[in-house]
Amino acid sequence: MKKIKNFILSAFLLLLFHSCSSLQVSHMTSSNMNKLELGMSKEQVTQILGSNYTIAEKRLEGNNEIEVLSYRDYYKNDEFYLFVFNNQKLDKWYRELLPKERIEIK
Repeated sequence: MKKIKNFILSAFLLLLFHSCSSLQVSHMTSSNMNKLELGMSKEQVTQILGSNYTIAEKRLEGNNEIEVLSYRDYYKNDEFYLFVFNNQKLDKWYRELLPKERIEIK
């Protein structure tokens, strides 16, 4: 009976850790960033970086659909990356830094 309980507990923990590790986390590593090329499709970029993005902007400019995806670098809390797609093709990307909190001295 004890072996069965230990087996069930082990299986549960393994499943729990696996599900946590497979959460949609962005993969903002140098290695992955070096794989990106201008002109890639949105699907190709999200396959490399993961699907944990926010749509920061979506608009039409003439006949062009512009979409901006924002990825947060969770290892560096003060930065995020913006990827600009023009008609589903990567047009440019850049990094933004969040403003530091200002401490007022009185």
